[in-house]
Parts: sequence; structure tokens; C-alpha cells
Amino acid sequence: QVQLVESGGGLVQAGGSLRLSCAASGDTFCISAMGWYRQPPGKERELVAVITTGGSTYYTDSVKGRFTISRDYAKNTVYLQMNSLKREDTAVYYCAAKPNWSVDYLYWGQGTQVTVSS
Repeated sequence: QVQLVESGGGLVQAGGSLRLSCAASGDTFCISAMGWYRQPPGKERELVAVITTGGSTYYTDSVKGRFTISRDYAKNTVYLQMNSLKREDTAVYYCAAKPNWSVDYLYWGQGTQVTVSS
């Protein structure tokens, strides 16, 4: 089992920045990738960014050049640095972990609200 706890959400003006953190505990040795998802109000949850144990990263097109995902292995923590925030980035952001024996993200955090005002 892996437990994930997000932090760092809040209210920010458009153009501003926030950094989300996701602290993992438990069987972290089995994690092959960690990702950030978000769910805007009234919309489906979408994948935002991924980082693998090898350091490869993926970003959805709408955040490329603005968001950066990184991982501190010593702290078992993943970060999402969000710059040049837009109103459309408003969502609940979730951290997720994929174990090495699964193709799906099986472990999820509780979510943290990010609200971008104009």
C-alpha cells in the first residue's frame, strides 16, 4: 500500500505561481511512476503531468512550458511547479502513483484545490 498526501493548493491570481507537493509513504519502492491529475468544476478528471522512476516526464499540451513536475527521491515527494497560471487551471489537483505491477494509477491522494482568479 502507498499513501499520498498533497499540499500547496490555494487561491492565486492569473499569471501567478503555485507549487504542489505530494508526499508518498508506505511501499514506495513499488512505484514506477507518479502523476498529477486535475478535475475542473463540472468536467472529467484529466492527466496533467507524469514522472517515471527513470526521470522521464510527460505533460498535457495545455500546461507545457508552464508546469514542471519533479521528484525528490530522498523525501519520497513529487512536486508540480505551476507558473503563468490561467483561470482554466482552476481544479482539484490529485496526486497518483502507479505501482510497477500495474498499468493503472492505483493510489490516490485526497486532492488539493487550486483556484485561479482573474
